Amino acid sequence: MFARTILVLMFLLAAAVAPITDAAEQSIADTIKKIFATPTPPPRKKTSATRKKKSPTPTPSAKSKMSPSPTPSPTATPKKKRSPTPTPSPRRKKKISPTPTPSETPAGAVSPTPTTTPTPLPPAFTPSPPQQPSATETPKRRGAPNATLTPDAIKGFENYPPKVQQLLTSALELTTRDLTYTYGSADPANGGMDCSGFVYYVLNKNGVTDVPRDSSEQYVWLRRAGKFEPVLSRKDDSFELENLQPGDLLFWTGTYAIERDPPITHGMIYVGREKKTGKRVMVGSSDGRVYQGEPRNGVSVFDFKIQRPTKSENGKLQPTFIGYGHIPGVR
Repeated sequence: MFARTILVLMFLLAAAVAPITDAAEQSIADTIKKIFATPTPPPRKKTSATRKKKSPTPTPSAKSKMSPSPTPSPTATPKKKRSPTPTPSPRRKKKISPTPTPSETPAGAVSPTPTTTPTPLPPAFTPSPPQQPSATETPKRRGAPNATLTPDAIKGFENYPPKVQQLLTSALELTTRDLTYTYGSADPANGGMDCSGFVYYVLNKNGVTDVPRDSSEQYVWLRRAGKFEPVLSRKDDSFELENLQPGDLLFWTGTYAIERDPPITHGMIYVGREKKTGKRVMVGSSDGRVYQGEPRNGVSVFDFKIQRPTKSENGKLQPTFIGYGHIPGVR
């Protein structure tokens, strides 16, 4: 009986232990499943990585299980997110369209413009030929052309002393060269001369080498030599002109404004009386003195008159004849 009871107890223990072992086995199996279940997700991560790299590979593996794989539909949603990405593309078009298109089009338009720039240059050169010095010289004369006389047109010229004839002949010859009044010039090779330059050139050519260059100095030169005759009268038939002889130098003041002491501003050479009119004439260079009622500009023959207004007009300078002088060594 005891043995039976032991057997019964053992059977009961075995029966009790059996469910426990079954539960243990089940728990062990569950843990094993969990263990195997946990490694399964990393291959999913690998598959996700593979999907990123190789989109076709996950698709065959998903034939059986990937029916829920419409989940890649969220991948389509990023396509919608990518769809707004084209929106910056118009921005690029807005930025690109202004910068290249205007810059390129003017670049193409600028290339013809240098071709157009040389075209205005020829018209710029075309006006230059008409601007010749000869054209600029003609208006300077402001009147009739230069007047000239031959020695035969001078009354009593044959009776002049030989040195006076030679001096006046060379002076009248310069009136035939169409020389202008050129301030600062004492050489006809320059195309013109001023008044004192004319006197200086003629006297030097005829052996009077000690004559000064300036008209004021020429006046002082004759005063010191005791050869000057002052004239204060306003009449052409004044007794103060009784000693006036052909070849004498004539002097004026007030022909233009200048700081000079003495203020002599103009000089010429007295020629004598013209046969045709009987009037006194002189020769030299001027920028407006008159011959036969017409102003001349340049080396010419001019009428000699000492008449001058008693009053100045609006305070302007008035030419004033002050006297004449005999050239030393000519008579």
